[in-house]
This record gives sequence, C-alpha cells and structure tokens, in this order.
Amino acid sequence: MLKGKQKRYLRSEAHHLSPIFQVGKGGVNENMTKQIEEALEKRELMKISILQNCDWDKTEVADALVEGTGAELVQVIGNTIVLYKESKENKQITLPR
Repeated sequence: MLKGKQKRYLRSEAHHLSPIFQVGKGGVNENMTKQIEEALEKRELMKISILQNCDWDKTEVADALVEGTGAELVQVIGNTIVLYKESKENKQITLPR
C-alpha cells in the first residue's frame, strides 16, 4: 500500500504525463488489462482516460484495472485514472519513505 507522501510524490510525477489508454463503451476487458500491465512494467506510472461514452462508473473502471493489473491506484481525477506499479526490470521511480 502506498502512503500519503508516496501518493503525493506520484501525483506530482504523473502531472505532466498524457493518458496512454482510453476506456470506452466496452469498459475494461481482459485484453486491455494485459496491455496496461505490460505498459506499467515499462513505465511504472501512467494515466488512463475514461471516455464520455463509457458505460462504467469511473470507480468501477479504477477498481477493475487495479484488480486486473495488480497496480496501485494513485488517484482518480475527473475522467483520468493514475496507476502505479513497481517494475521488475525497469525500475525508474524511487518512492519517498
């Protein structure tokens, strides 16, 4: 689990990022989850945007992504979700204690 200070740090790191994935009408599926998990392994921190036509609630989308990828939810702001997962091979982010 991330602590408050770590989440604040990750939010500041994610601020300048652009969303890489978009969740649309179909919601979250297995294929999307796998792609996001692979991207998290490369980047550790990413934004995902929820499109207007998405049938799912943003908290449902966030929960499904966290469960499917094993990532930590940093924040949900507007229609954007920020996820963090420590990389096994490409560790780039050092979290504050």
